[in-house]
Amino acid sequence: MKDLKSKTAGIPFTNYLLSLAKWLLLAIPVGFLVGSASAFFLESLNWVTNYRESHVWIIALLPLGGLIIGVTYHFYGESVVKGNNLMLEELHTPKQIIPFRMAPLVLFGTLVTHLFGGSAGREGTAVQMGGAIADQFTKWFKLNEANRKIIIIMGISAGFASVFGTPLAGAIFAVEIMMIGRLRYQAIVPSLVVAYIADYSCKLWNVAHTHYSIASVPDFTFTGFGYTLFCGVLFGLAALLFSKTVHFFTAQFKKYIAYPPLRPVIGGIVIALAVWAMGTTKYIGLGVPTIVDSFSVQQPYYAFLVKLLLTTFTLGAGFKGGEVTPLFFVGATLGSALFLIVPLPMALLAGMGFVAIFSGATNTPIACTLMGIELFGAEAALYLGIACGIAYLFSGHTGIYSSQIQGGVKQLLYEKFSNKKLNDL
Repeated sequence: MKDLKSKTAGIPFTNYLLSLAKWLLLAIPVGFLVGSASAFFLESLNWVTNYRESHVWIIALLPLGGLIIGVTYHFYGESVVKGNNLMLEELHTPKQIIPFRMAPLVLFGTLVTHLFGGSAGREGTAVQMGGAIADQFTKWFKLNEANRKIIIIMGISAGFASVFGTPLAGAIFAVEIMMIGRLRYQAIVPSLVVAYIADYSCKLWNVAHTHYSIASVPDFTFTGFGYTLFCGVLFGLAALLFSKTVHFFTAQFKKYIAYPPLRPVIGGIVIALAVWAMGTTKYIGLGVPTIVDSFSVQQPYYAFLVKLLLTTFTLGAGFKGGEVTPLFFVGATLGSALFLIVPLPMALLAGMGFVAIFSGATNTPIACTLMGIELFGAEAALYLGIACGIAYLFSGHTGIYSSQIQGGVKQLLYEKFSNKKLNDL
C-alpha cells in the first residue's frame, strides 16, 4: 500500500486531466462507429426476422444456412471463431490485435442464423463488433498493453449499450464481465462515456428499442422478500442449466463431428425438424414478441425450457448470435409461469426473471440490476437487485463465457465456513 501511495503521490493533477481528455476524445469515434454498426445490425436483424416470419418455408433451408456459416468461419474466421471468449482472453493475456474481420463475419453469421430460423440472440454480435472496431485504435494510436485493455472494454461497453439501449448497464457490464467477483475501476469513466455516445449514435439512426413495462410494484415486505429469494434461487438454477447445457452441446458437436463446417449443418437439420414438429416459430429467433407478452399473459411452464434447449443447441452447433436475448426469453417466461404459485404481479415476476437469469449466466449481477432499472424503472429496483444477486449466487462458478476467470470467492455456499477463509475474503 505504501509503495502504491509513493507511486501516485507525485503525479501532477494536469496528468489526470490529460488522461481524461485522451479517453474522452477516443470515446467519440469509438462510440459513434460502434453505435452506428449496432444500428445497421438491428435494422438488418429486423428485416431478416420479418422476412422469415413471412416466408416460413425458409426454415427448411436452415442446414444450408449452417453450411454457409460453417464454411465461412472455417476458411476465413478461424482466428475469430472464439467470439466473446477471444476478447476476454485478450483482456487477460494480450497477444495480438483482434482481427477486424470479426465484425463483418459475426454480423453475417448472425443474420444468416436468424434468416433461416436458428434460435440465438444479438448481444454477442454487438459486443464482438464493438471489441473488434475498438481494438483497431490500439495500432492506430500505438496504445500500450494497459491502455489496450481499456479500449477493448470501451468496445464491449459501446456494443452492449447500443444494442439494448441501456448505456449504464452496458458500461458496468464491460468492466464486470472480465473477472468474476471484481471490477476494473480504471476503465469505468471511459466505459461510461463511450456507452452513452454509442447509445446516442444508435438512436441518431432512428433505431427503436423494445419497450417493457412493470405497471404495478407492491411495497417491499418481509413476505415479498421471501418470495423474491425463492424466485431468485429458481432463476439461478435455470441460469446454471443454460450454461451447462450450452457447454454440453458444444462439447458433443466437437466430439462427434470432427469437420467444423458440418456441425451447423447437422444442427440445422435437427432444429428445422423440431420447429416443424412443434408447428410454431415462437421459440426461434430472438423471441421478442413472447418476451413482451410474458409481462401481461401467463406463459406455459415449459416455454422457458423449450427456448433454453433450442438456443443452447443452436449455439452449440456453431450458429452465430448471442445468448442474452434468449436468456431474457427464458427468464421472462419462467417468471411469468411462476405467477401461478407466487403472489406477486406477473409483470414484476417476468422482469425479475428477465434480468436475474442473465445475471446468473454471465456473472454480472450489478450490470443486470442496472439494466432492470433502465428498462423497467427504479420502483422495482429492490426486487430486481435481490433476484439478480441470489441468481448470481446459485448459478455456480461457471457461466456462458468459458474464458471468464475467478477474481475471488464467488459465494460462501460452496465453501466450508472457517475463520481463515472468512478472513481471506
